[in-house]
This record gives sequence, structure tokens and C-alpha cells, in this order.
Amino acid sequence: MFAIPGTAPVTITAAAAAQIARLMAGKDAYGLRIGLKKGGCAGMEYTMELAETPSSNEEVIEQNGARVIIAPMAQMFLFGTEIDYENGLLESGFKFRNPNVTDACGCGESVTFEALEGSRAQS
Repeated sequence: MFAIPGTAPVTITAAAAAQIARLMAGKDAYGLRIGLKKGGCAGMEYTMELAETPSSNEEVIEQNGARVIIAPMAQMFLFGTEIDYENGLLESGFKFRNPNVTDACGCGESVTFEALEGSRAQS
């Protein structure tokens, strides 16, 4: 994982940790796997699924009773991200505050990242 020693690659707010812990307990899952896939208006979309076990090349972050598993392809794009959970009147869901995002679509469902070589990383 792309990391700074002593620093978590992602942070999880108390609201997100509580929701992840609820999801884990409800499905008897090991943790919530977070990844990225090509798609959406801006090029990349976040993916989430409950997982029974992490693979050896996945990063696991544990915080306040919640476990987040970061898929290998997503690791360098998620470094420094804060994962939050917001409850609202019209919608509720996980929110990613990711400093690596260079653009997002209007609905906020897909994002673009700056590639390592300086070109845009998208579809």
C-alpha cells in the first residue's frame, strides 16, 4: 500500500464506522471491501461489498469496530481519503472525501484521478 509509516491510508469517521459495523454484524462479514471500477460520467466509480476475508495483497484498516478492506487496484487512489456516512432526508450513504480526485460528475457518483504520469486517469 502507498503509506506513510504511522499514518492510516484512509480514515473512517465515527458515523461511517458505526454503519460499517452494523453491516458487518448483519451479514456476519469480516469487513467492507472498497475498490474502484471504470464507469460513470467522470471515468471511475467507487465499489463497495461485504467480504468474508481479505486476500493477502489487500490493505485492512480497523477503526472503532469497523474493518475496511482496500482492493489492490484502488490503494494508490484512496490514500488520504476520509470515509464518512451521512444520513439525510432525501438520501443516506457513504461519502468519500478524497484529496486525489481532480474532477467529479454532477451527481457525485463518479470521479477522475490525476494519473501518475500527469495525464488524466479515467476510462
